[in-house]
Amino acid sequence: MTTILLLSVLAAALMPIVCAGIAKGGRLGTPRDEGGFDNHAPREWLARQSGYRARANAAQANCFEALPFFVGAVAIALTLGAPADRIGMLALMWVGLRAAFVACYLADRAMLRSAVWTLALAVNIAILFTPRG
Repeated sequence: MTTILLLSVLAAALMPIVCAGIAKGGRLGTPRDEGGFDNHAPREWLARQSGYRARANAAQANCFEALPFFVGAVAIALTLGAPADRIGMLALMWVGLRAAFVACYLADRAMLRSAVWTLALAVNIAILFTPRG
């Protein structure tokens, strides 16, 4: 179960990087003066994007925002003696919900995205308050 927990934390940590890649994808080889990705001013370039690129960038920010609570909840639950197998199951659920959240963001499904975000938050709270074994 330790492997599942570690992989869940790794997936959560990589999720914002994947979102950034989606936001920048297809524009990395295009010259800056033709609208290509500007590595000299990446945040400004991303701020000027629209459509799925802007949504991917927003998903990136939200993934970074959710990461500390997830990692903290897992660490606290394990430190307090919660069963690792239960935490692992909940961690996998959280990662799955967060992946669905990103998919909803990219597809511009705002209401569904908010519902999935709420479910992921509830799972994170469940991780934090998982009773000791």
